Amino acid sequence: MDKKFDIGARLNSMRIAAGLSQRQLAERAGVPHAQISQVETNKVSPSVSTLRKILSGLGVGMGDFFEPERSPPKGPFFSAHELVDLTSQIAASPISGGTDGTLVFRQIGDARAHNLQILHEVYEPNADTGDTLLQHASAEGGYVVEGELELTVGDDVRVLKAGEAYLFDSRVPHRFRNLSDRRTIVISACSPPYL
Repeated sequence: MDKKFDIGARLNSMRIAAGLSQRQLAERAGVPHAQISQVETNKVSPSVSTLRKILSGLGVGMGDFFEPERSPPKGPFFSAHELVDLTSQIAASPISGGTDGTLVFRQIGDARAHNLQILHEVYEPNADTGDTLLQHASAEGGYVVEGELELTVGDDVRVLKAGEAYLFDSRVPHRFRNLSDRRTIVISACSPPYL
């Protein structure tokens, strides 16, 4: 996918195709009306959770939003260039006082066809999935390959280091952050898929 993906233009065209005003989409998604305008004009870069919320108002998943023309390869084997880039260059919510904050999520194959989403996740320094905790009807787990990742699940918070892992019910509000000054890489799985 092109690294210069225009989130605002894509959202605008999808909203218009759905026959919705910005206000109608905001009401459906449960977000402030001004937020739709700010995202469409690229005045703000939405967090993963905010973008997912907005897209829910359109009935569209993250995968369809970022890869509308591409069919995932069938497998069973996948080269690095065949991974589906779901969130390339979304600056979720850089941690206060930090810079960068880029998250990149790449999916292996067709998650919907297998009812299993496997992701290669990269959290640059100060990356944060956002102040709004994630919550969806799935189970998810992951393994920290490199770096360290702060994971909040409900009231539990832990910094996981390379070699450590997690598994939890995704209906419990959760959040991922890289508080370090080094890149963090995670391999995760989620069923059913949520992005």
